[in-house]
Amino acid sequence: MRFPVFDIEDNVQFEQLALEIYQYQLEHNTAYQQYCSFLRKPLASQVSDIPFLPISFFKTHKITTEPEKKPEIVFTSSGTTGTSTSKHLVHNLEIYNQSLDHSFKKFYGNPEEYTILALLPHYLERTGSSLVYMVDRWIKHSNNSKSGFYLNNLQDLSVILKELQQLDRKVILIGVTFALLQLAEQFPMALDNTIIIETGGMKGMRKEIVKPELHKILSSAFPKAQIHSEYGMTELLSQAYAPDGIHFKLPPWMQVSARDTNDPLSSIAHGKTGGLNVIDLANIESCSFIATQDLCKTYADGTFEVLGRFDNSDIRGCNLLAIG
Repeated sequence: MRFPVFDIEDNVQFEQLALEIYQYQLEHNTAYQQYCSFLRKPLASQVSDIPFLPISFFKTHKITTEPEKKPEIVFTSSGTTGTSTSKHLVHNLEIYNQSLDHSFKKFYGNPEEYTILALLPHYLERTGSSLVYMVDRWIKHSNNSKSGFYLNNLQDLSVILKELQQLDRKVILIGVTFALLQLAEQFPMALDNTIIIETGGMKGMRKEIVKPELHKILSSAFPKAQIHSEYGMTELLSQAYAPDGIHFKLPPWMQVSARDTNDPLSSIAHGKTGGLNVIDLANIESCSFIATQDLCKTYADGTFEVLGRFDNSDIRGCNLLAIG
């Protein structure tokens, strides 16, 4: 079954489906219904009026339109000691599969054209990672025996990278930031036909650095490689990608906006720093309208930058896959 959200071609279709999904979730998602009721706002008749659910609700409530149905999988965030974790109940895994497949095709083409390598240290030490699920699907769809996960064995990874260079094979290397920096320090090398995708920060692992500095280090260690960024989280079934490492582009079924950091129900103009609100229409059976804890700038062309996180926020999941 192909879901209509993945056939969106223009903003008219997006708005129509967004309003339909909003009304469906308002009726069937108890937590979202209660939140909207608490706001005492009239029923939204246009997308710009739809309330965004604070992402923290995924830690404290069951965010689902199918409360009596057993989920096919539960994606969980990584948490630090003493913090609760988000839980995303996925009742129809095929929606996530289609989101992953359509996104990969849009941003990177046919996975069989690549060898896909994943540098996610200690990923086996936690379950329920949507990032690991995503990358595992990429690897399987690459249909390449050399594709695979690399944990702490940077030496082995460097060997396979050199081998693939000699074979002139297109490569995607996706990894958590701190591990990519370790690879850059220990095994710098020229990488032709290689896309390096970093997935986020490294709080608790190393000194935090801004993205331009990170990408400068990676570009210096891996000349000729393309340095991309991925934006995703447990609470979303879709991802955004930044081919330049800074400005994230969205698939057609996602949109973003910015809110005033002191007024969660407001919106602010493009180019100003605010809290990131995300519409992800793939979240059909949970909530498609999420107020994240990330700071951002949005732009008129639909792209956005991620500038950091709100003070006192929990650390976002995928950067902590490396903690053992």
